[in-house]
Amino acid sequence: MPASRTSPPARTWSSSTSRDRPRVCSRSRGADMSRSSTIAVAYDCLFPYSTGGGERQYRAVADVLGDKGFDVEYLTATQWDGRTPVEENFRILPITGRLSLYDAGGVRRIPAALTYAASLFATLARRRRRYAAVIVSGLPIFNVFAARLALLGSGTRLVVDYLEVWHRRQWVEYSGAVTGTIAWALQRAAIALTPLATCHSQLSASRLRREGLRREPLVSPGLIDGAVEVAPPAPAASPPYVLYAGRHIPDKRVETLPAAVAAARETIPDLRLVVTGSGPSSDAVRAAVRRVGGEAWTDFPGFVSDAALHDLLHGASCLINPSRREGYGLVVVEANAHGTPVVLVADEGNASTELIDAGVNGVVSPSTRPEELARAIRDVIEGGDDLRRTARAWYDTALETRTIRRTVEGILSALPLPTPAPVKTKEDTP
Repeated sequence: MPASRTSPPARTWSSSTSRDRPRVCSRSRGADMSRSSTIAVAYDCLFPYSTGGGERQYRAVADVLGDKGFDVEYLTATQWDGRTPVEENFRILPITGRLSLYDAGGVRRIPAALTYAASLFATLARRRRRYAAVIVSGLPIFNVFAARLALLGSGTRLVVDYLEVWHRRQWVEYSGAVTGTIAWALQRAAIALTPLATCHSQLSASRLRREGLRREPLVSPGLIDGAVEVAPPAPAASPPYVLYAGRHIPDKRVETLPAAVAAARETIPDLRLVVTGSGPSSDAVRAAVRRVGGEAWTDFPGFVSDAALHDLLHGASCLINPSRREGYGLVVVEANAHGTPVVLVADEGNASTELIDAGVNGVVSPSTRPEELARAIRDVIEGGDDLRRTARAWYDTALETRTIRRTVEGILSALPLPTPAPVKTKEDTP
């Protein structure tokens, strides 16, 4: 049913409804656990063996659940060589072999999605009475059908987390007319079958309602995974540079940046552009640099280490992300941790703009037109040290209110699940 202006707001949660749970000693985890305290997290990727926002998010969810005393199994595909890695707060359960998830254009491959979903169904069907709850990613959408069917009648609670929710046109643009229309129809069916949905923006909540969700979704307070250890905000590097960090795929629109920086250089002549990462759109980005004669002021360091990225973020005049779609926008948080303001672009699929307080931690450009992006770049650079201080202050406040831990506590409160009993160890014996 389409959302209307009178629709009730999506449910959110706060610390007043959270429950503190005693931590279980990791050495004893598993053998002493009952079904009431065993939770599965299902996603086909796991950080750091694969990199990306979803990988980081679901790993953090598993870590927090384990830290709260739950016995956690992470159901994923093999992404490593040799033996299955051992983690402190959860067990990795590889349910399928290596998967080639993306094609050359950066689009999710349907055979890989179906393979993982089939393996997820088989695993959950075998272990259907083992889990008190299963948290599954709603992307790829086949996961929802696999988990729902496997758990029917088991008494296991199912939570579907929607990183993004697309309308029909987005699916068609991403996958073509036929495949995209089928994917959109499957998404609607999956949403209708979802017993408890979580998402991470009001944009996604609105789309879930519009696409047929039968109960109000839970909108998480945020996805910050602990404090980032960085130095206090400092003046931007000289000469100044604009930083892009991420993959080069069509939806990110990285190729719009050279013309925008060229326009900004009319008033900031020593401004540079640093573009990290790579991907299917890299050739288009380099061609855009050549069109504006930007070879001398553009750097392409490729994918860089976390330490190198932190250094780049700390010195950047701004982080710029012209993406047309984001389910949350963790990049805003990461940049603001360094006191670096962010430039985003308004778009109907870009939920990350919900994180921007104009003039406090960044600016939202109305479009990717060079003159408008250039104006946004100039605005944040002219904000100087004052803007860098307020961006860091925004981050410090977000650390108290927008964390993965708060998100997990909200899910646990919504289910709810029994508090796992602490396991007595030798250290606890008088």
